[in-house]
Parts: sequence; structure tokens; C-alpha cells
Amino acid sequence: MTLRPLPKPPVPHRVVALLQVPQPTFPLACAAEVFGDHSPAVPARYAFEVCTEHPGPVRTEAGYDLLVTAGLDTLERADTVLVPGWQQSPGAEVPPAVVEAVRRAHGRGARIVSICSGAFVLAAAGLLDGRRAATHWARTAELAARFPQARVDPGVLYVDHGDVATSAGSAAGVDLCLHLVRADHGAAYAMRIARQMVMPPHREGCQLQYAELPTSGPVADTLAPLLEWLAGRLDQPVSVAEMAARSQVSTRTLTRRFTEQLGISPGRWLLDRRIAATRALLEETDLPVETIAHRVGLSSAVNLRRRFHEALRTTPAAYRRTFRAAGSG
Repeated sequence: MTLRPLPKPPVPHRVVALLQVPQPTFPLACAAEVFGDHSPAVPARYAFEVCTEHPGPVRTEAGYDLLVTAGLDTLERADTVLVPGWQQSPGAEVPPAVVEAVRRAHGRGARIVSICSGAFVLAAAGLLDGRRAATHWARTAELAARFPQARVDPGVLYVDHGDVATSAGSAAGVDLCLHLVRADHGAAYAMRIARQMVMPPHREGCQLQYAELPTSGPVADTLAPLLEWLAGRLDQPVSVAEMAARSQVSTRTLTRRFTEQLGISPGRWLLDRRIAATRALLEETDLPVETIAHRVGLSSAVNLRRRFHEALRTTPAAYRRTFRAAGSG
């Protein structure tokens, strides 16, 4: 009897964080938590490493040093290069060796990602020219002034172009990293990591809600009770007028609150939630598309397929084949 060899485990996706002095600790920790080892609860699909231009002790903003033994040559073997913040003084140039190493990594096909002020490194390497980009709301004006070819968006939590991705302030790095995990391995796997971190797998809205409040004028009321009510009724048709009645405001006022607090319309928010629920059901169940359509409030398989394709540029069947296969291991 001939024994078949066991299948080799998949090669982990190699994520290398590029550190600098002084290194912000929180964005680095965000990336390490998402891409680091979650064993034994979550199968390892990433290998997380760090490097720096000058190996040795790397001073952090928290007052302690990190001992980093790997240099810029480590980026040559990275699948994703991640810059977790870049806290140089205003106007300081990114070192030429760092710029060149990032360009080379991108040129050979590595994904280049920044968290918070790490966008300055990507911009210095020319990777944001002609592209939308995010950074911390307090530094958007500086980034736009120093790199006018970048299309800096002060509102979004993150922007993903596939080969290049940027996030807003430090905590938005978790949003971006979980988004990248969803893109790589599906929503179910990202959900498992998020649960380990006791984090929501997807955060709504834009970073403008975290910017400094104006010195005068009322603070917008929270939408949390309405959003909780809607989340429990995805299988039911709900109009904007019904949402407004539930919140005891006019439809115009409700739309304004959604735009101010979440950056999208009430209808768009509800559709996004229906699409997210569809993705989870496609990944984790064998339910027919018609059944899923009724469970998520999209009325029919025809309507679900149309909405799903508009949102993700693929069909429910193709999505299920891809992510059920990716998650089966």
C-alpha cells in the first residue's frame, strides 16, 4: 500500500513592518495584533517581522527601546511592507535608503501599507501620486502640502488600491489591517481575529467624527440606538421614512446626521449591512442564494445578485467558491 504524502501547509504571507526612530508603539501594536500569532485559536496565515534602516536599539515614543536586528534588505522578501507611523518632525525628509527600499519592494510586487503618518513614507516614494490616500486628520493638510500629487482624503478611515493602502489615525490601522485580512482570506477568518482582539470586525463611518469638535455649535446626537434597531431587522424592509420615525426626526434631519456622523446616507448604511451579512452567509453556510436574499432583506436572488455585483464586482457564486475554498483549511 502506497501512502499519499500529506499536503504541505500553506506558506504564510510575510508582513514586514518598517520601523523608525522614534517609533510610535500603538500603530505597531495594532499591526502585530492582527498579523501576529493567534495560535491555537486561529490558524496562522501570516508571518510578522520588523526591520529598520539601522539595526540595533530603536527608541520608541513610549520611552523604551526595541531591539531590531533586521535591516532594509528584509523588505526584499516581504509580501506586504507595512509602515506603522512615521513621527519625524514637520518637514523632515524620509531617508533616501528607506525611499529606495520601499520603491524596490513595490516594484517587485509587494503590497505597501501605511498606518497613520506612515503615509508620508509612501508619498515620498511616489506611490501616492494621483491616488486617494488617508492619514491622521491632524496631518492631512501637511501631507497634501508636501505631496500635492497625492489626493489626500481627510474623511476616510482607510483607502485600499490593492497594491498600496493607507489608513487614518492609529486605531484606524486596525480597520485597515482587518480589511486586508478579509481581502486575503475572507470575512469569516477576519472575524475570528477580531474576536480574539475583542474588536468589531468592521467599524462604520469616517475619521472626521474623531477630529477636534468646533468651538461652538451643538454636538450631533448619537445614532447608536437606531443602528442597533436596524441591525436586528436586516430581514425586513425598512424605509428611510421609517428610520426617521423611529428616531423621531424628519427624513432630512436623519440623512444629515448619517452624513455627519457616518459619512454615508441611511440607505447606503443599511445596504452595506445587508451585503456584509450576505458575505458571511456565503462563506459559512450552504444556503441557496434565494434563501440568503430573504434573510438579509434583499427580497430575491435577482436583487441580491445585482446589489452584490455592484458592491464587490463579483457574483455570489464566485465569491462563495473563492472564500469557502480559502477558509476550508
